[in-house]
Amino acid sequence: MNTSTGLFQSTTIPVLEQVVSFTQARHNVLAGNIANIDTPGYKARDLAVADFQKRLRGAIEAKHRPSPVSPGEVGAAGAEPLAVTAQNTPTVMLHDESKVGMEYQVSEMVKNQVQHNLALQIMVHQFRQLQTAIGGRL
Repeated sequence: MNTSTGLFQSTTIPVLEQVVSFTQARHNVLAGNIANIDTPGYKARDLAVADFQKRLRGAIEAKHRPSPVSPGEVGAAGAEPLAVTAQNTPTVMLHDESKVGMEYQVSEMVKNQVQHNLALQIMVHQFRQLQTAIGGRL
């Protein structure tokens, strides 16, 4: 087993990585909605937040479930579901015209940005803890 892989897998860094990837992708979608707010016939899009959260929760639970693997495969089975969680989140077309408004889009973008920044702050804290544990000074 690769020591650095095992070290990172024992933290929340892989989960935070998926949250950051998802929020970056969602930010791009929401920015596109705002850029096209006055385009006639434009249908706002969004990423399925509830679907992402459900899949992330399932990947975390699968990671903590004991699975029968040979000693040479330790870590490989648990990492796979989590590694593709953010990448496979579907894009949803919002056909409800009431959600195309600028206020709604900006509100969603702000909530998304807060989630993104929080995940990054926690990730930085995790890296600092690992650095301290390894023996480095802050």
